Amino acid sequence: MLRLGLGAGALAAAGRLRAAAVPALAALRRRPPNILMIVADDMRHDLIGALGDPMVCTPNLDRLAAGGTAFRSAHHMGGKFSAVCVPTRGALLTGCNVFRAMVDPADNVIAQSRITIGEHLRLRGYDTYCVGKWHNDFGSLNRSFANGEGIFLRGLNRNQYRMRVHHYDPTGAYGSHTAYDAQKFSSDFLADHAVDYLGQQDGNRPFFLYTAFTSPHDPRTPPSEYAELYPAERMKLPPNFLPCHPFDNGELHVRDEDLAPHPRTAKRIRQEIAAYFGMVSSMDASIGRILSALDDSGLAENTIVVFTADHGLAVGQHGLLGKQNLYEHSLRVPLVLRGPGVPAGARSDALVYSWDTFPTLCDLAGQPAPRGLDARSLAPLFANPEAPHRRRLSALYRDFQRAAQDERWKLIEYTVGGRRRTQVFDLQNDPWERHDLAADSAAMAEAERLRPDLIC
Repeated sequence: MLRLGLGAGALAAAGRLRAAAVPALAALRRRPPNILMIVADDMRHDLIGALGDPMVCTPNLDRLAAGGTAFRSAHHMGGKFSAVCVPTRGALLTGCNVFRAMVDPADNVIAQSRITIGEHLRLRGYDTYCVGKWHNDFGSLNRSFANGEGIFLRGLNRNQYRMRVHHYDPTGAYGSHTAYDAQKFSSDFLADHAVDYLGQQDGNRPFFLYTAFTSPHDPRTPPSEYAELYPAERMKLPPNFLPCHPFDNGELHVRDEDLAPHPRTAKRIRQEIAAYFGMVSSMDASIGRILSALDDSGLAENTIVVFTADHGLAVGQHGLLGKQNLYEHSLRVPLVLRGPGVPAGARSDALVYSWDTFPTLCDLAGQPAPRGLDARSLAPLFANPEAPHRRRLSALYRDFQRAAQDERWKLIEYTVGGRRRTQVFDLQNDPWERHDLAADSAAMAEAERLRPDLIC
């Protein structure tokens, strides 16, 4: 059974590494840094062109990565909810695993006993402001932020050109009296509000600006200038493209999977990839506007920028479209940090969780992290990208998929209809997870070492 917390030895080692890294960070600071956190919706880890697929055009995210540190093996943990973004956002916001972040892993309510990153910074004098998607409860929203605008309170934005959003409500009631329709494409609209907020900052008080896009989530309907960048017939199929998933994984007909006919055709998947890339490039342009506004404010040098996503997406890999699985395309997310104390142009392949950002931001901001976090600061990796960090990760999807992995091996177990199935992948030699080695006794022996890290 997985130990959901760290042992005393691991905590002590992590403390020593943080103690060694933090003084160097502190020397770089003259005043508390601002924090700009940007979160994409449904964005796979390899969709920053400079870090992954060169076919996708992301000049602004490329520049962000060039100026900061990219964690190329960042993962989320999953959850017991088909809307995977609910628990993954809860973990990201609280720095706790999904069981401790949420009141119920199958619900959207963040536990009141868990302090969010926004709440933590707000209590320490930060002006906290929310723009965009909030797929958790209203109470945690208002604990986290003193204000906001263009807040999207649903999971699915059904119309990217007329998104239903809310004004910030200090009472936390949020209803028809706070709702209105955005009158432009979602990414442009959300960037407008982030830009407006940055234009009001004078540097007298540190800020935490949380901007959560609804892209590249479906409906994948990018503006024409970005759709035209990606003719469907020129899109490459991924090496692990399949018409159908090879067996019942328990969730082959959830909403996300039924957005395209079964079996998948190469033509349809090329169309899906083209639209997906168009959404990413459109969002990248909006992110560029936000970063330019930060530059114009004169506060960029003292601002930590974080870019990540709630989870990835299959889009044709393994015969799947959605995120309701435990393959790397859905578990891995982009994670880039830039700002004071963060090396420029650095890359780390350490296995990390996206929710390790909470204590990392505390270290970079010179703030103590709350007690009881499951996350581990990435600060030691800024000093040494090869430093030991986390060697094993665990993940789950609802009651019928469990996974554990280290730097090379990955074990996935399925329990569907009372039947159990195992997959084993050698990620070092098979990063696309094309060759299941469960029947190979030597590979299975390696994978068995991971069994204690499966979540019961």
